[in-house]
Amino acid sequence: MAAITNELRNDVLDILVDVCESEDVKDNPDIRLFDEGLLDSFGTISLLVEFEKRLGVEVPISDFNRDEWATPNMIVRQLAERK
Repeated sequence: MAAITNELRNDVLDILVDVCESEDVKDNPDIRLFDEGLLDSFGTISLLVEFEKRLGVEVPISDFNRDEWATPNMIVRQLAERK
């Protein structure tokens, strides 16, 4: 398993705050983004674009599974493995 740095975690949370337009993702990194209505299919595309632009990590939409990317913590883990 790839190491998760504080820098990566903070960068991902900042991106999530921007895309989801909610600080809740920082306050509760286990919040279920889709279930809570913070992220939808359009937001998912925006999120993937931001990951590539700001982190240099490309995530093809075909690799995005809602169950595996459901919370901020899960997203951080997924990105750490790809970085």
